[in-house]
Amino acid sequence: MARALSRGAAVSAEIALARALADLLASAPAVSAIVGARVHASPPRMLTYPCVSVGRIESRPVGEGDLLEHVVTLTCASRFGGAQEARAMVAAARMTLHDAAPAVEGRTLASLKVRFCDVFAAADDELTLGVLRVRAVSEPA
Repeated sequence: MARALSRGAAVSAEIALARALADLLASAPAVSAIVGARVHASPPRMLTYPCVSVGRIESRPVGEGDLLEHVVTLTCASRFGGAQEARAMVAAARMTLHDAAPAVEGRTLASLKVRFCDVFAAADDELTLGVLRVRAVSEPA
């Protein structure tokens, strides 16, 4: 039986990083001006648009210590009708995340860099998606 993680419980580096990135984006005026409070550490079942969600997080050890390299995929989703809103979300998220140093529960970020951005129409032609790939390096706090 799956159990929900409370904020007080010890969490994995990936969950802590997802929460920190979502909190950072939600507190950024440029992002919240577009999406309001619709920034998710993990995508909910029923999305309300526009929104930003932290998706896949790939992690691997770096070197011999306890450093972890994370590659995080964030998705900006818009039903605005065209790419303008999605491009604005991607730009706001990129400016907020690149070289930021959010507090990550149980970890210290050594680096946070946006490595890739793309905006494209989804297959249904109603949704426009923006994707950011972020590289983070963390170590135990």
